[in-house]
Amino acid sequence: MNANTSPILAVRDLEKTFGSVVAARDISVSVPAQQTVGIIGANGAGKTTFVNMITGHLAPSKGSILFEGRDITGLPSRAITRLGISRSFQVAQVFPTMTVIENMRIASAIARGRDSMLGLMSTPLDTPETAREADAALELFQIARYRDARAATLPQGVRKLLDIAMAVAGAPRLLLLDEPTSGISIEEKFGLMEVVMSALKTRRITVLFVEHDMDIVGRFADRVLAFYDGTVIADETPEAVLANPQVQTLISGTRAHGAGAAHA
Repeated sequence: MNANTSPILAVRDLEKTFGSVVAARDISVSVPAQQTVGIIGANGAGKTTFVNMITGHLAPSKGSILFEGRDITGLPSRAITRLGISRSFQVAQVFPTMTVIENMRIASAIARGRDSMLGLMSTPLDTPETAREADAALELFQIARYRDARAATLPQGVRKLLDIAMAVAGAPRLLLLDEPTSGISIEEKFGLMEVVMSALKTRRITVLFVEHDMDIVGRFADRVLAFYDGTVIADETPEAVLANPQVQTLISGTRAHGAGAAHA
């Protein structure tokens, strides 16, 4: 990353309050294009509030959010998605009664601007464009063999991959993942993240991912933001953040006094 290149995401003095409750405060972060950033912190630390403000699901009380140099502070989520920011949720957002390929074609149709149910109902999902895009996405995320299976019947890991593939259908430049390995067995976590991160690097997508598994964070993040009490208490390489005594005590639980805060 050239030092003179503008960041893809620049957050300045961000704050979110709910009445007298301060959910996020004093957050200033710059993210270069194509960086992979892990976000850690105990429950209630401000991680989800931060992600929700970037994606337009919450309007900040103070501060600014710039995406590719454009001020997106307080824009609605649909407008932010249109500009090139996408997200996946902790619980996969798929159509359970539809097949994998149908889910992907719907995602492609939505990405092409047909985001109303009336528009989708009147639009054929089997156009050459949506078919090509859907098939390419299933290959990229290594789930092509499930193309004709109903989403409800998929193993949890495959459903997660489908959800993330659908989030990428609109060719976002920035993707936010909310606990991508949540609900996945220990044996499957690393394999799933290998597939996800390889696919996203192929598409040159900048990634911010919320994660509670420190081994996953240590292996896949280029950089880590550690949240505590609504603000960022550490912002460095994974090695530096996970070795930080304050992070070990308050978040990762690797010090005796932090044993009760082991999950982000």
